[in-house]
Amino acid sequence: MSEIPHHTGGCQCGAVRFRVDGPLGTASICHCRMCQKAFGGFYGPLVNIERDAAVTWTRGEPARYQSSNLVTRGFCAVCGTPLTYESPEEFALAIGAFDHPERIEPVIQYGLESKVPYVDRLPDLPTRTTDMDSETTAFLKSIHSHQHPDHDTEDWPADAHNEDQERPKR
Repeated sequence: MSEIPHHTGGCQCGAVRFRVDGPLGTASICHCRMCQKAFGGFYGPLVNIERDAAVTWTRGEPARYQSSNLVTRGFCAVCGTPLTYESPEEFALAIGAFDHPERIEPVIQYGLESKVPYVDRLPDLPTRTTDMDSETTAFLKSIHSHQHPDHDTEDWPADAHNEDQERPKR
C-alpha cells in the first residue's frame, strides 16, 4: 500500500500552518488584476488542491476577504501572508506558503490580459545574490528574522515578536 503524499506550509509569522494530505492539482500563475492586488506582486502563484485531498489547518486558520461575489481569499491576520483562493469550483493554496515551494512548478498562466508588460523581461535584468551587495552587508548582518521556519514546530510564540515593535518610518 502506498503512502498518501502530504505537504505542509504556513504564513510568514507561523500563526497559520496547514497540511495537505493527498495530491496537489494544477500549479499556475495568475496575472489577473485581482491576484496582483491580493499578492501585492506581479502575479499570484497558486496550486489547486484536488477534491480527494484533505487540507487541515494545524495552527490557527486564515482570515478571509470576499474579493468578489464568487471568490474568497484567505490570509494570515497577523502578518498578512496570502494563503488561499476559494471559489465554488476550486480551492487553491499560495505556492510560496508551502514549506517546499520549489517542488511545485507552475504549468500554466492565466489572466494574460492583465499581465504586467515587463514580467517577461525580468530574466534579462542583472542579478546578484544577497551577499554580493557590499552596501547592505552591515544591514543584513544586523537582521534577526522573525520568520517562522519552513517546517512545523510544536510552539509558536504568537506575540513574542510583535510586542511594541516600532514600525520603520519612511
